[in-house]
Amino acid sequence: MLKRAFQIMAGLCGAWAGYTNEAMFSFLPQSFQHAMVSMNELSVHLIFAAVGACLFLLIFSIFANMISDRVLSGISSLSRQPMDQLAAGSVGLIAGLLISLLLYPATTWLGEMSDWVRLASACLFGYAGLRIGLEKKEELGSFWKSGKWNAVQTEEKWAHEHKILDTSVIIDGRIADICKTGFIEGTIVIPQFVLEELQHIADSSDLLKRNRGRRGLDILNKIQKELDVQVLIYEGDFEEISEVDSKLVKLAKLLQGKVVTNDFNLNKVCELQGVSVLNINDLANAVKPVVLPGEEIMVQVIKDGKEYGQGVAYLDDGTMIVVEGGRDYIGSITEVLVTSVLQTSAGRMIFAKPKLLEKAQ
Repeated sequence: MLKRAFQIMAGLCGAWAGYTNEAMFSFLPQSFQHAMVSMNELSVHLIFAAVGACLFLLIFSIFANMISDRVLSGISSLSRQPMDQLAAGSVGLIAGLLISLLLYPATTWLGEMSDWVRLASACLFGYAGLRIGLEKKEELGSFWKSGKWNAVQTEEKWAHEHKILDTSVIIDGRIADICKTGFIEGTIVIPQFVLEELQHIADSSDLLKRNRGRRGLDILNKIQKELDVQVLIYEGDFEEISEVDSKLVKLAKLLQGKVVTNDFNLNKVCELQGVSVLNINDLANAVKPVVLPGEEIMVQVIKDGKEYGQGVAYLDDGTMIVVEGGRDYIGSITEVLVTSVLQTSAGRMIFAKPKLLEKAQ
């Protein structure tokens, strides 16, 4: 379809060039020139139009595949760009061209050189406007939404404005509660390829996978409709990349954003690629209450420990407490004295003794 459109354009351009260009007459053989002298002017122009159309079509057919591939590649590249970049770039380009248009009257004194100066100024101001529009896309977006120009945005802040959610953190569900508290700033980006993966999981024949996928879709619906956060559905894709994790890394580099995940492997890949990561598990460990040796806390011993005489209790955040000699207190709420705290890769573990037992000793 695109190739056919180019062929039509090339034929029309060639016909117009032949119809309006009388210089083609001098390139014809003498016999043709004498024959055309006797013809009326319209017939001569129509013949030149047909010759020009055929000539342009011949030239285009030689480079047709290359031109079509380049145009399709350019369109595909543009379609993968975020809408805010396209809009900001277009506004900057139009503004630059308008400025160059205002300078046209000032170039009339240059005579024949004025056309070249006008072309150069249009290219220069158009490119400058495009670059400035892309650099100021966030401020332009803020102005369009609020009607107020907010220029007090630092480059460092805007560089990490986009928070890109991966599949695991959506299914986990805690991201909705974090967004509700207001600790996540900026725009929540949900890539289309992540939505497709969630849809695939939700349609799985395995009951557990199906429930996980549907839970993830419910979480996204809650974030988008119930929470006061800005959500962007990124519809672009990276067809040359098959893995979703690699696409997330590529997108984070493109948007200069952060990946939000609880996937350990994706966390490591992002660190190797120089992409910032917000790990929900790290956040959960960071906000657990700090318990120091010597503190006294009330716990409920619920089961036996691994060692003889031990009891096991848990804090509200799930932190396990191993109570030495706590087997006799199973099922009861008792006050314990913290003896030590052990931080492991799986989380924090607390060791304690019943306070009554400590006093008896």
